[in-house]
Amino acid sequence: MFYRENGQFKTSYQADQQIFPIAQDRWAIAAIVAFAAFVLPLMVDEYLFRAILIPFLILSLAALGVNILVGYCGQISLGSGAFMAVGAYMAYNTYIRIEGVPLIFAILLGGFFATLVGIAFGIPSLRVKGLYLAVATLAAQFFCDWAFLRVGWFTNNNASGSVSVSDLSVLGLSISTPMEKYWFCLGFLVVFGLLAKNLVRSAIGREWMAIRDMDVAAAVIGIRPMYAKLSAFAVSSFIVGVAGALWGFVHLGSWEPAAFSIDRSFQLLFMVIIGGMGSIMGSFFGAAFIVALPIFLNQFLPWAGDLVGVAISTAAVSHAEFMIFGALIVWFLIVEPHGLAKLWSIGKQKLRLWPFPH
Repeated sequence: MFYRENGQFKTSYQADQQIFPIAQDRWAIAAIVAFAAFVLPLMVDEYLFRAILIPFLILSLAALGVNILVGYCGQISLGSGAFMAVGAYMAYNTYIRIEGVPLIFAILLGGFFATLVGIAFGIPSLRVKGLYLAVATLAAQFFCDWAFLRVGWFTNNNASGSVSVSDLSVLGLSISTPMEKYWFCLGFLVVFGLLAKNLVRSAIGREWMAIRDMDVAAAVIGIRPMYAKLSAFAVSSFIVGVAGALWGFVHLGSWEPAAFSIDRSFQLLFMVIIGGMGSIMGSFFGAAFIVALPIFLNQFLPWAGDLVGVAISTAAVSHAEFMIFGALIVWFLIVEPHGLAKLWSIGKQKLRLWPFPH
């Protein structure tokens, strides 16, 4: 009975329109953020920071951007890896070519250039949709892969084709240890998560959902499809571009175009499908699932093989990951198209009535 709403009266428009109308939700979110910021860093070692926590934060941010485009606006995109690459490379060029530029400004500027590229490749969404739009956005992936591999300016004419950054700092504070990188990424995720949550509840967010549900009917009632679709591409590309800059600067430190290949685009799309399309919370669920599952399988499958007396190679574990990913995507599409977020929502609804279901 700890999740009941009895006695929580809304006596103003502000109270009725707040992000988390149920007090328990507000307390839970505040507790989770406080735990992630102050308690969790003291409980984990360097390996968990580098292998799980930092990738989870950055991929959650990228999945958030993809979910705005795919889940809320209904525009299928297979070019998310390209937008991450644009954010990473343009942030890198800003950082090394403009002396004394702040790190945060360079990362946000990388997101801005990703926005321009996203709008350019989002223009076909005005005339095509579905599979045809997916192919059009896939062109962005191939084009960016070619550009960052062949045009030397993006890599500062590095003969190896890779780029690297070091000695990161913000306001004179160094960002070198795994804990400092974790806090840096967590700050970006919290800020962009709140912005995205407010954005999808605003007028433009309702326009995105109207376009997703039935674009012809949305146009009839006065919604401009061009503005709605291109704004979704712009916001999504900006968030994904920022995530790409964080992936290169904070997580990798040194990278090449293969770090943002088409596999990254599929990975982000899988996060949205498994976590839940059209759900901010689903972005976090999907990222946690995709990051944690390979590590779990790498530990569990060899142990299970030893238990039954069968030796399982590393290659077999790698193939098992792809098989399980594919099976789970098919299962979610058939059984629960709204993903893990829908299961979470159902659980919350049951708690609101428990122990008096009616």
